[in-house]
Amino acid sequence: MRLTRVHVDADLAAGREIALPEGPATHLARVLRHEVGDACVLFNGDGRDYHGRIVALGKREVRVVLESAQEVERESPLPLVLLQGIARGEKMDLILQKATELGAHAVHPLWSQRSEVKLDEARAEKRHAHWRSVVASACEQSGRARVPEVSAPRSLAATLAALPPGGLRLILDPEGELAFATLSVEIEAPVLLAIGPEGGWSPLDRQQLRDAGFQGLRLGPRILRTETAGLAAIAALQAKFGDLA
Repeated sequence: MRLTRVHVDADLAAGREIALPEGPATHLARVLRHEVGDACVLFNGDGRDYHGRIVALGKREVRVVLESAQEVERESPLPLVLLQGIARGEKMDLILQKATELGAHAVHPLWSQRSEVKLDEARAEKRHAHWRSVVASACEQSGRARVPEVSAPRSLAATLAALPPGGLRLILDPEGELAFATLSVEIEAPVLLAIGPEGGWSPLDRQQLRDAGFQGLRLGPRILRTETAGLAAIAALQAKFGDLA
């Protein structure tokens, strides 16, 4: 039987007994209907799976004894970072979920000149917390023991200004100067992939990206939707340079 994997934001160590936070506790007790004695796996993003067993279960508390820790290596050798124009509702959840499953190392949500989604400070904070939860859940399902970073949403200009120097920087463009068939990647150097929002990149956005060193990549002749473009590109890059063999 496949063991339930649950992400918890807590310090974990073999031999320790912990009370689960409310979210994971509710998931195990009420959703999955686990009982005392059932085995489970916890992880907190440090690269290990902690195998444990439920020792107490009540209406408001679930306690787990961690019996052992196991190093998990499911991270892609290709350090791929997705700069994603914020999409509406479930589209953004889908992008984050599937990018995590495909091995993206980090995602930077951003708004640009043609973004259809506008977030005030309170909504941006709430969305950010939700997106982090989506990514953690995708790690539970996919077996990853390191949780990709999801940065707080910000403007394209602020996102570009915060990027560390270096790395291969790409935007998808059917008429781009780089062809996927002849693309060369230095393993261990980051690959930054910028995908526009539902309204696409404006000329000003494209100029900002070009000024920041982004080059056009020809992935195919068709124009893809925002929820398709990044995932298709990540899958193609992982198949050629990463670990989708």
